[in-house]
Amino acid sequence: MSSQTNKVQPSQPRIALVCDWLTAPGGAEKVLLELHRMYPDAPIYTSQYSKKGLDWFKDATVKTGWLQIFPKSLRKFLGPLRQLYFSHLDLSEYDFVISVTGAEAKSVRTRPKTKKTHPNLSLYHTSGKKSIDSIHRGAYHLCYCHVPTQYYWQMYDKYIENPGFGPLNPIVRFFFKLLVKPLRKADFKAAQRPNQFITISHYAADQIQKYYHRESVIIAPPVEISKFNHFSAKPKSFSTKKGELSTETPDLSTVFPPKKGSYPPKPQTFPQYHYQSDHPDLPPQIICPQPPQYYIIACRQVTWKRVDLAIEACLKAEAPLLVVGDGPERTRLVKLAADSPLIKFLPWTKSNELAIYLQNAKAYLFPSLEPFGIAAVEALAAGCPVIAYQDGGSRDFIQNGKNGLLFAEQTPTSLAEAITRFQTLHFDRAKISHTADSFSVDHFRQGMSKLIQSKERTS
Repeated sequence: MSSQTNKVQPSQPRIALVCDWLTAPGGAEKVLLELHRMYPDAPIYTSQYSKKGLDWFKDATVKTGWLQIFPKSLRKFLGPLRQLYFSHLDLSEYDFVISVTGAEAKSVRTRPKTKKTHPNLSLYHTSGKKSIDSIHRGAYHLCYCHVPTQYYWQMYDKYIENPGFGPLNPIVRFFFKLLVKPLRKADFKAAQRPNQFITISHYAADQIQKYYHRESVIIAPPVEISKFNHFSAKPKSFSTKKGELSTETPDLSTVFPPKKGSYPPKPQTFPQYHYQSDHPDLPPQIICPQPPQYYIIACRQVTWKRVDLAIEACLKAEAPLLVVGDGPERTRLVKLAADSPLIKFLPWTKSNELAIYLQNAKAYLFPSLEPFGIAAVEALAAGCPVIAYQDGGSRDFIQNGKNGLLFAEQTPTSLAEAITRFQTLHFDRAKISHTADSFSVDHFRQGMSKLIQSKERTS
């Protein structure tokens, strides 16, 4: 018999990932995608999944339930049903559950009798700060919470003002006012189930403490800064068998049809494009004005992103603005721009093209109140200074006067004054790019791995 003792190799922990929904690309989906890359064998549990709307998870095991029968267009109506769905989802068979949420996914059951873990729910009715201890039975639940459920808590007043249902707004307002108290109580109760909260910024941590009475570990979301910080500001030539791309007058019709006599402005203000029709697979050659002439905002065009504020401020300050993206607010925003030559719209574009737009812009406008702001950090990575609203997650990455500028109020006047003040300042774009380094994918991976390993050792 051998004197050597057979060593038992430690088994890999069984991990499950959970998210609110998977219907369109966004910040939460980027976090989940990186976790999926870290743990490719972990199944993903969600309420609704649209492969057509989001193709990032084709190689993942995505599990849905009865909410999948509803069309994704009804997602806003399904908050109470999602709460019910996730609260009955038992994942106690796993070693670790990582929920990525800003809504109801934190409700999942990860240990037997989760609902009895924290019987002192009178905490919901108090303003005092108390620590909450968890009884670890079953899976250890790490909740990567972007922000407390906004339509129940910090954004409730704005949501009531404009629920976003068009003609149905009065009906939604009426019923939501009746239901918000029990929904808040249920949301608070669900927030006591995770063993550990992780969040994206100090602002988000403050909100979680305020509404859920829970402490958080801050791990910034992954930003693919390498896609934005290595592009040359000078336009590249793309070679083919037939030679280089044409240097003739660019064809802008594939981007946005110009009105006769209105575009391009003189002198050149916005990027110009060279296309070669017989090589449609080649990217366009983008020629940007030197020095930078325009400001830029790139995001999904929804009300809370405040693209309208950026447009109004630029019209007020007579500053050219490039608006990149699409969304339900697009028609209203185009109408707000009123055919002004100062405002130009572009559809969603690939990150390599967006990097060029950012590198050659005067500044990125970030007028919304957000718990973080991945798009703004991408702009920093490209060496583009950011003009941001002073509240929210921007405080974690904007150094006023060094890599951007903060403005005090969410009004066109306040932002316009910041744009005017910005034009008197000088920024070192190479140094700006380095301020985004601490928000890289590697930093996110290291933070999450370290946290999971520490919990694994103590479990």
